[in-house]
Amino acid sequence: MQSGASWRVVGAAALFSTGGAAIKMGALSGMQVASLRSGVAALALMLWIRGGARWSWRVLPVAVVYAATLVLFVTSTKLTTAASAIFLQSTAPLFIVVLAPVLLRERFDRRDLLFLSAAAAGLALCFAGQPAATTTAPDPFTGNLLGAACSVTWAFTLLGMRWGDQRAPGTALAAVIAGNVLAFAAGIPSLLPFPAASTAEWLTLAYLGVFQIGLAYMLLTSAVGHLPTLHISLLLLLEPVLNPLWTWLVHGENPGGWTLAGGAIVIAASAAQARLGPRK
Repeated sequence: MQSGASWRVVGAAALFSTGGAAIKMGALSGMQVASLRSGVAALALMLWIRGGARWSWRVLPVAVVYAATLVLFVTSTKLTTAASAIFLQSTAPLFIVVLAPVLLRERFDRRDLLFLSAAAAGLALCFAGQPAATTTAPDPFTGNLLGAACSVTWAFTLLGMRWGDQRAPGTALAAVIAGNVLAFAAGIPSLLPFPAASTAEWLTLAYLGVFQIGLAYMLLTSAVGHLPTLHISLLLLLEPVLNPLWTWLVHGENPGGWTLAGGAIVIAASAAQARLGPRK
């Protein structure tokens, strides 16, 4: 059960990783992309699950921090490099190490801390040689601030999903739907008047909503009830490795040699964690 859940998280991370390249396509603003992407995702999820979500008061706090994560990540990616945005978000496990024992009473062993240390070293290498901003990253400073804030809300999102599903399976999926609805609603002012976009941009938005968010969270929420939060967050570190690589291939946004070296370490740590699984 735990091995299958681990690989579902890996699949979710692979889908998440395509977000950087897709978000940077077209001239729509970060808030417009965040709103439309979440609107499509909410609709797709409601059509797919057909009653699989569990609705209760626990959904609301998780949905709020998740909606903040959605908006912060997209706007950060639009302003800074895809590598910077995703690597900043990926510091969430450092917050989870501190918060999970307090909020969820989850205990970690030395092996968890070993994987976390390897991941932290990989992320540090990725930050060591960030390239200069390009036309795809017009305001790196602001984007990096938003990315740092996103890491905190993402940590609380993962903790909240785990907390909700421990008490009522299906709560995490309900929170994903509600969070996307909230993110869509938050961006409605930016959509007035309704923006013009090319066919390619609309297809990209559809992909972001249906697959990069919808299908990815179907995989993730089916696993959160079976794995410790730190284990999930470590497996999701596969996303920051692949995200800048897709962006480089599509937009020529070169992540640099240090990023590739750090990414190799993160991949190794994530693969080992998926293979070995959490201790009993």
